[in-house]
Amino acid sequence: MSFQQQLDLYPQAEIVQQITAATPQQIDQALQRQRLNIDDFSTLLSPKITDKQLELMAERAHRITRQRFGRTILLYAPLYLSNECYNGCKYCGFNAENKFHRKTLTLEEIEREAKILRSQGFRHMLLLTGEAPKIAGIDYLEEAVKIIKQFCGSVSIEVFPMDTTGYQRMVAAGVDGLTVYQETYDPELYQQLHPYGPKSHYGYRLDAPERAGQAGMRRIGIGSLLGLGECLSDVFYSGLHALYLARKFWRTQVTISFPRLCPADGGFQPNSIVDDRQLTQFICAMRLLIPDAGLVLSTREKAQLRDNLLPLGITQMSAGSCTAPGGYGEEDKDAEQFSISDERSPAEVETLLKSRGYEAVWKDWDGAFLNKAAND
Repeated sequence: MSFQQQLDLYPQAEIVQQITAATPQQIDQALQRQRLNIDDFSTLLSPKITDKQLELMAERAHRITRQRFGRTILLYAPLYLSNECYNGCKYCGFNAENKFHRKTLTLEEIEREAKILRSQGFRHMLLLTGEAPKIAGIDYLEEAVKIIKQFCGSVSIEVFPMDTTGYQRMVAAGVDGLTVYQETYDPELYQQLHPYGPKSHYGYRLDAPERAGQAGMRRIGIGSLLGLGECLSDVFYSGLHALYLARKFWRTQVTISFPRLCPADGGFQPNSIVDDRQLTQFICAMRLLIPDAGLVLSTREKAQLRDNLLPLGITQMSAGSCTAPGGYGEEDKDAEQFSISDERSPAEVETLLKSRGYEAVWKDWDGAFLNKAAND
């Protein structure tokens, strides 16, 4: 069964009704289960959850995270290679109709950016582009990865969706992780928000994580952009999607992100507001649903909130981020995809983690591990 077929079993209107109709007794029952099923997960997303129930869920999420991950937080840096884009996404600063300086890094500029991130301590880098494959396509990415791999052990990509062959080329080049947000799992709203460009193909994007899994990607990250649509159903579908991928590609680590819509060029306003309490609830519920998943929180969120959410399930964080191509080596930030909220340096984030009793992990993976395993 494909994920689209599984998705069809959970119509949005029914899911939202099921979540909002959950009773306090059902929430208590879900909290008592050793392992959640998908119906328990929907129950724990209920807006009716009390402060006491949320506190119990947070305590359990903290306990599970400590058991599975210890007191470690993986730090990574986003590295934007290009802001060229053919899409008309109404909420994105890279929208093809937005008028600003477009830039695609040269190989020399890529090396400069990678060296800067390396000097800050990063060994995990996430490469990002807009969706303009004729300008920053697979050939370009292969060259970029070749350079960046000299400076870090793990390279992930958050770029345009590829077919299985494309992802196989990325794996062969040294990429070990993929991040691809569905943005919203509501197909009608998706079409409204993506009126033209390659990203307008809902189904092709939905299947991208599965194609990456088939290509042998070691880490696959998904999520929805909270605020675009009905957040209750989008978080539910993100959990459903993560479960599907974890079961089908059991050797691959699945990660889930919780990005909230931020201001961007073009002035798009969120269709719904996810407050801090609700975001906390979503993160804790996801940890209870998938104990071994990596949960990611980016610099979209304010420093204080990120600090407070640390014990509740988060295992990966970006630090010192810039969302403009070449932004680490240049002062010009006019071409940012979105504004960040946590402006602390990587060193400041590491200091904070230590003060809270956590270890900042700069490197937990290297392709050499595979070579060693093959030779043993």
